Amino acid sequence: MAIRQRTWTWKGKEKNAWVVDYFDAKGKRRLKTFRTKREADDWRSSAKVELKRGTHVADRDSITVEKAGQNWISTCKANGLEPTTIELYELYLRKHINPRIGSKRLNELTVPAVRAFQDLLLADGRSQSLTGKVITQLGSLIADAQERGHATHNPVRERKRRKKPADRHKRQLTIGVDIPTPAEIRTILGAATGYRRAFFVTVALTGLRASELRGLRWQDVDLTKATLTVSQRADKNGDIGSPKAASSRRTIPLPPMVVNALKEWKDACPRRDTGKKDAAGNPIKELHYVFPNIKGGVESLRNILQHQWRPLQVSAGVSVPVRDDAGNLVMALDDDGQPLLDGNGMPIPVVAAKYRGLHALRHFFCSWCAARKEDGGLALPLKTVQVRMGHSTLAMTADRYGHLFPSTDDAEVLAAGERALMGV
Repeated sequence: MAIRQRTWTWKGKEKNAWVVDYFDAKGKRRLKTFRTKREADDWRSSAKVELKRGTHVADRDSITVEKAGQNWISTCKANGLEPTTIELYELYLRKHINPRIGSKRLNELTVPAVRAFQDLLLADGRSQSLTGKVITQLGSLIADAQERGHATHNPVRERKRRKKPADRHKRQLTIGVDIPTPAEIRTILGAATGYRRAFFVTVALTGLRASELRGLRWQDVDLTKATLTVSQRADKNGDIGSPKAASSRRTIPLPPMVVNALKEWKDACPRRDTGKKDAAGNPIKELHYVFPNIKGGVESLRNILQHQWRPLQVSAGVSVPVRDDAGNLVMALDDDGQPLLDGNGMPIPVVAAKYRGLHALRHFFCSWCAARKEDGGLALPLKTVQVRMGHSTLAMTADRYGHLFPSTDDAEVLAAGERALMGV
């Protein structure tokens, strides 16, 4: 690797620069120009190490972030990632990465450049959570480019990790706020009939994820043994695939209430068309999904939330008043735009479901498993709860729900310890 000075004349003025003249790992001659000799020396030192390790990539061989993103998506598809995951990655590229740094070459990305990109995302109104996810996937994109020989280093993964400042302010899940209370569950289930009763009794007393419920088949339910086995799930597009993780494959015991509700629902459950016909030419239909749409196919999560879960809560009285941006109550109006009045002549406020998503019922199931028997719970150990929830690690269950498990009487434990210490 030789360093030499290059001099030329431009518009009557003498110009000069420093050039590193070298051969890459493939034996091809390369030239790289610098403004000062010191910059050339510094670059030559690092390039020598890269050439020795076989990781050096010449500027002309480096590709843009946008092109690297296309290659990365191809790798994700080849590795069999779920379509919804690939759609999310493509969204990160289209909305966040390409508009800001898509034209940059990978060899231009440095730790300061990644930090500047992060600051730009935050300045554009992206949340801390979303920004973190975008930066993480940028690191995955660069890692894929490294394997393809288009990048020498990964500045995202070279950055020093810092604890998120918001973690210490993160609020724990609270019963009555994030988790329905036992009284609310009794009220909701008491107001449910038919499909709603079968579905929401199953959710509340098994803790299945929404995707697992939508992909649940009758062959996975044994009403004689009172068990339910999770063996597949349905993504947001209705496509059937493997469960979220290996630990998500599990068999859950069913309480009598769930068994009875499913027995009643089974007779009314819509059947799907097999594509075959009987001797009379009528379509042959079969029971397949436990909670299907009216055609027997996979039901959409949107329909479950908007037409079943939230209306059920409102009809059961588990609701909260709706407020406008200024914090004022929103009042119900008639067809003429006039306020609706109750029996006492008072305006009627608009109400909405207290719990927006189905995950509130999954939270309830965990709290029910953890609660003491005298409080109406199952008093299950943490490990058993982890298995029934389908969490990948015990730490995940403990971190998320550990505060819901009852502790021993601190006063009694301290008194016993004091007696032992003092010998009395």
